[in-house]
Amino acid sequence: MRDGDVTYVKKSCAYITRNDTELLVFEGPGHAGYQVPKGTVEAGEDPREALFREVIEESGLATFQGVRHLTTDVWRRREARRYVRNFYHVPVHEHRDAWTHTVTGEGAEVGAEFDYRWLDLASADAEAFALDLDDYLHTIPRGRDRPASTAPLAASD
Repeated sequence: MRDGDVTYVKKSCAYITRNDTELLVFEGPGHAGYQVPKGTVEAGEDPREALFREVIEESGLATFQGVRHLTTDVWRRREARRYVRNFYHVPVHEHRDAWTHTVTGEGAEVGAEFDYRWLDLASADAEAFALDLDDYLHTIPRGRDRPASTAPLAASD
């Protein structure tokens, strides 16, 4: 297959954490295993803008504590399609331990309900994640590795 026959799709993926010890996950339709909020970077958006939009649409969360880009990779799921995945660390202060959110925005998932819960980061490596979304869990800063706290960021910042 020639490179010209391959479609590249930009994605943004959010590793949302609470208290440096928990990762926000859901089990969504169509895939076995845990997922994190993620989605396609739309025309005219950069990956960070897409991150904010996707997190709001898929989880309802809109206030973040110091968003940080972790890495970008190219992931292959289908023969003629590659996904350019941008992974971000998104610390939050969230009091709910679990909730159901109805997806907003546009696209095939609108109206779907995602059941969210927190997964212990220390044991996350032993869990099954869909779509290789756990590939970079090891890059999430923990404890002393975490940068100094910053003021909350609203999705519009």
